[in-house]
Amino acid sequence: MIKEIDMDRSASSSQAGPAPDFTDLTALFINCTLKRSPEPSHTQLLMDRSISIMENQGVQVDVLRAIDLDLAVGVWPDMTEHGWASDAWPQVFERVLAADILVLGSPIWLGEKSSVCTHVIERLYGNSSLLNEAGQYAYYGRAGGCLITGNEDGIKHCSMSILYALQHLGYTIPPQADAGWIGEAGPGPSYGDDGAGSDNDFTNRNTTFMTYNLLHAARLLKDAGGFPAYGNQRSEWDAGCRWDQANPEHR
Repeated sequence: MIKEIDMDRSASSSQAGPAPDFTDLTALFINCTLKRSPEPSHTQLLMDRSISIMENQGVQVDVLRAIDLDLAVGVWPDMTEHGWASDAWPQVFERVLAADILVLGSPIWLGEKSSVCTHVIERLYGNSSLLNEAGQYAYYGRAGGCLITGNEDGIKHCSMSILYALQHLGYTIPPQADAGWIGEAGPGPSYGDDGAGSDNDFTNRNTTFMTYNLLHAARLLKDAGGFPAYGNQRSEWDAGCRWDQANPEHR
């Protein structure tokens, strides 16, 4: 039997009142399209919907297209220290740290996120061992999400991979932190071609919910001074603190 919904609770949630103040929040959107600028990006068109909502709420939004940048391959913070002649990642990382919210946008190729998206995640991973002022890993206290476009199946598969990576690196993933659009299977219009997808209620709803859930998560984290620093501080663990974990040497 399906349990009845608590109508009182539903009524109260529908009277949530005005949106919180998000004007001190910052967000970084990284478009992982395979297309260099100025070639139009379908993924950017969907990202622009989320960006527009954030900007309307007073959020400072930063946007970059990863393929336009000279990002070396590797998993160290600065690959010029490991044989590469140049590497733009250190400057990108500064923009990542400046953002309360990170959104990765990716097209689908062969059912997977783009190779550029994988590259960006690898570079994020290269900085994940750095610590913040509380002794936690560097990305703690930030919210993460993703947007996916394509004309083949794979939105949830790509989102699963991206969101897992972001949470593993330390990002907080709120409810419904992904959205996307795909057309009919096979060759056909991509998002934004002759308006394709722009009036899709499912995509528009999920993109809106994702955007506001990221804003709410970032608001909670910022108001709390970051993610609580108890039981997760690498600096304290290295210093010998084990919190409530039993000492295996104790008899």
